[in-house]
Amino acid sequence: MTRPVRILLCDDHAVVRAGLLALLGGEPDIEVVGEAGSGEEAVALASRLGPDVVLMDLQLGPGIDGVEATRRIAAEGTGTVHVLVLTTYDTDADITRAIEAGATGYLLKAERPEELFAAIRAAAQGRTTLSPPVASRVMARMRSPRPTLTERELDILGQLSRGLGNRDIARALFISEATVKTHLGRIYEKLGVDTRAGAVAVAKEQRLLP
Repeated sequence: MTRPVRILLCDDHAVVRAGLLALLGGEPDIEVVGEAGSGEEAVALASRLGPDVVLMDLQLGPGIDGVEATRRIAAEGTGTVHVLVLTTYDTDADITRAIEAGATGYLLKAERPEELFAAIRAAAQGRTTLSPPVASRVMARMRSPRPTLTERELDILGQLSRGLGNRDIARALFISEATVKTHLGRIYEKLGVDTRAGAVAVAKEQRLLP
């Protein structure tokens, strides 16, 4: 008999975890071996339990988010633990950050149970599964031309990737904080994001940063 796919659930809502536990419990080839309510707990349990798949929510309350937890699990693992994102968020920035962090798949909570089961089995084999809306966004981004940033915007983006705040960026580039904020607004608009992390993730994906 084939060994069941071993699952670690990570969601900060106990009710959601209970629902997933009940749902997955009806599948004879899927076994939930652990539950985590935070990103830190997920990283620790993934290391200790060695599941085949971690079902990872992105928004996890206080502490590290699902993207950072995914990054740590991918970095610590030997390639045998696969992270399948299961979330309600499908913005370009969220998708890009999760995939950049090493997520094997990206599924929306609105999907039918059969789609979730199939995605789990695919993830256990290292195969990528994307919800149709997510796949459409990824394809649209791949087909769209690379955004054109000015030299100054690229300078600011480079400082942003180093984790500098607006004040430090202004000092490094000998410009005012107001100018930095103006350029950041234009960068966000061109890259289709609304956060600093999202801008850096998209810039790396589009190879706008060295």
